Amino acid sequence: MSRPAVPILDLGGAAAPPSAETVDAVAAAAEDFGFFQVVNHGLSSAQLATVWDATHSFFAQTMDEKRQILRTKENSRGYYDRELTKNARDLKEVLDIAHVPHPELADDHPTNFHTVDGVNQWPDLEGFRTTFVEYLQACERLSHWLLQAFCRGLGEHADHLASSFGDEHTSFVRLNYYPLHDPLDKTEAAAVTALGDMALHHHSDAGALTLLIQDDVGGLQVEHNDTWIDVEPIEGAIVINTGDMMQVWSNDRYQAALHRVVPRTDRVRYSLPYFFNPSYSTDYFPLPGSIGVGDSPRYGLINWGDFRQARADGDFADYGAEVQISDFYISRPPTSVDCGM
Repeated sequence: MSRPAVPILDLGGAAAPPSAETVDAVAAAAEDFGFFQVVNHGLSSAQLATVWDATHSFFAQTMDEKRQILRTKENSRGYYDRELTKNARDLKEVLDIAHVPHPELADDHPTNFHTVDGVNQWPDLEGFRTTFVEYLQACERLSHWLLQAFCRGLGEHADHLASSFGDEHTSFVRLNYYPLHDPLDKTEAAAVTALGDMALHHHSDAGALTLLIQDDVGGLQVEHNDTWIDVEPIEGAIVINTGDMMQVWSNDRYQAALHRVVPRTDRVRYSLPYFFNPSYSTDYFPLPGSIGVGDSPRYGLINWGDFRQARADGDFADYGAEVQISDFYISRPPTSVDCGM
């Protein structure tokens, strides 16, 4: 028997509001897989090519050059080469760049960063900031479009959640580079958490939605019915996955699926996830439209700022078990699966 494939949806350019057919398809994919791929999504091939070129240019720099914009516990924006997932070190290097609501202003202007996160740090590469500011804007537009589809699929108004994703939303893009060997030398590696057995360990994303572009190398997998399914690269497609927050809003109807990246031994891999996250003041809990007849809310109130900070601490270094939405369960059916662990 062949394994099921991650659904592929055509968004028709994502210019007009989502059609009823698209809403149904998004809801079905979110319920069954928690993952789907989209084509004809409104981001041009030229823009994606520019983003890939800038990504390759950044990671082609020397380690000393990349570490000029090193991330710290106090400033979560920048380069990092010892990221943890599930308290195990991943075989990857990353660069995190936050949403820039006012690109005409300096990055350290109060309207362009959150004190919890710090400030964007840009590499000294021509055109890099412009490329990624424009990419962040394109991802934000598509995310709002998808958010409308998710809301309507739960029986809510299309803009029911829009107010949580205004100028103060906390979305960011991550540039991932998966090398073939540990980026740390022996002395550095001995002083930090040991490498695990995955390039990126199994996890679910903490926020609302994730938009991901990946190269043609492969390695991304999603857990589906207790089996790991390959998310096959499709040229020009964007991978969408449901986050923990959307699982809470949907009262477990939409699944925040576990996913991972298996290590490669032949070719390095690149990917760029965009994490669509609300303002830190957002409190979230099951939406009224998501609670069916005879059901009840399965989660208590969660504050995004508190939850995100606890998850970020666990990614930066081993500060104990990562916080999960399962920590906020009020009740759940005996047959439900905890997708956050």
